[in-house]
Amino acid sequence: MCASASAHIPPPKRSWKLTVALPSSLVADVPHLREKTSRLGFLGRALGIFRVDEALIYADVLGGEAASQGSFITSVLGYMETPQHLRKHLIRMNPDLRFVGILPPLRTPNHTVSARLADLRVGEIREGVVTDASSEISRVDVGVGSLAEVPVRLHRGSRVSVQIKRTAPKIAAELIDRSRIDIYWGFRVTLKNLPLGRLIQENKPDVVIATSRLGERVDTVLDQLRTSITGASSVLLAFGSSKRGLHEIIAQEGMKLNTLATYTVNFVPYQGTQTVRTEEAVYSALAFLNTIGE
Repeated sequence: MCASASAHIPPPKRSWKLTVALPSSLVADVPHLREKTSRLGFLGRALGIFRVDEALIYADVLGGEAASQGSFITSVLGYMETPQHLRKHLIRMNPDLRFVGILPPLRTPNHTVSARLADLRVGEIREGVVTDASSEISRVDVGVGSLAEVPVRLHRGSRVSVQIKRTAPKIAAELIDRSRIDIYWGFRVTLKNLPLGRLIQENKPDVVIATSRLGERVDTVLDQLRTSITGASSVLLAFGSSKRGLHEIIAQEGMKLNTLATYTVNFVPYQGTQTVRTEEAVYSALAFLNTIGE
């Protein structure tokens, strides 16, 4: 779809939370930092395009290596999902971010397009960072040069969403919780130094969909998926790594995938290549889930 065709149609927020679980070794097979960053940019676009709410990075390898690899993924995807005008406040110097200049822009609704005060509209929702606060008022950078005043004390440096109530003579805004925003408002990235089995047990999603070449073909279970997801409030979609599938990853914990997953699905039946990379599987699986309404 071309950009102009949907430029003025805000994407709806799903009635259910979509979480994607990704392995910490996601880019371990890529030798150079630039190529690692590029691959994550491709994946980050998928998360935004298909309205993922949260990406959880789980430990699929043992020891400190998983934490290091997971931290890199979290740093790059976290940079990518942070609106540009907030990065100066929230992003610290980090060697992992050396090549973030090659990342494609997300352009999700929470990423401000215009930095002109004249373009700011009453009722508009923007993400911002609290720059300072008194006992009754907090000032928030919403990306237009002038600060917005919010009539509540907030923690300096915190990231918030606000709705514009007045643009002159000063910008006045109201704090708004993400749950009250009725359009898709981007994704968050969370590093979990936990193996996948424990992560699923602790999060307790209503529906767990494991992706696997050994799973049922998606065309045979799509109606069942639709029924389960329509009645759910949270859905977790889990992916394996380039070296090991989810059956092997879960087996490390002495568990079986079929005891944790509601469905185990092959989202790329009849694949024409010997292997499907994780980021390619992400696009395939999310495209199917995107057909299951809002």
